[in-house]
Amino acid sequence: MSTKNVPTLTLEGARIALAAAEARSNEIKIPMNIAVVDNACHLLAFARMEGAKYTSINIAIDKAYTAAGHRAPTSVYKDAVWPGGPAYGINHSNSGRFMTIAGGIPIVRDGVVVGAIGCSTGLPSQDEDVAKSGVDAVHKSFGFKSKL
Repeated sequence: MSTKNVPTLTLEGARIALAAAEARSNEIKIPMNIAVVDNACHLLAFARMEGAKYTSINIAIDKAYTAAGHRAPTSVYKDAVWPGGPAYGINHSNSGRFMTIAGGIPIVRDGVVVGAIGCSTGLPSQDEDVAKSGVDAVHKSFGFKSKL
């Protein structure tokens, strides 16, 4: 067969993720830039909350891009990207879009990455917490399995 069907996140799913991430961001009182992409790393939805850092706009988008494209949370690179590490320099790949800072998480359905969310403005742990809220909301809404 020369074609195949691949599940992907819809705009409705992206809006669910975005709303949940915004709600969590408000709870922790850290305004965020929040990006949601589909399985092909294309932007589906974006929000820059009032007070979010302007310099974090592209970071949020690139965290989502990296999480979807590499099919892993951006936090997995924390210990591997330092000089001498096995992934040192990976941040220069993909025209400099590869993010190695926590806050990008893939959205998985039945073991397949259907999209991802990326958040930026807070500390990496805060960004990841807000992104996880978005992922969890999509899983709950559509009954997705969350494991890769």
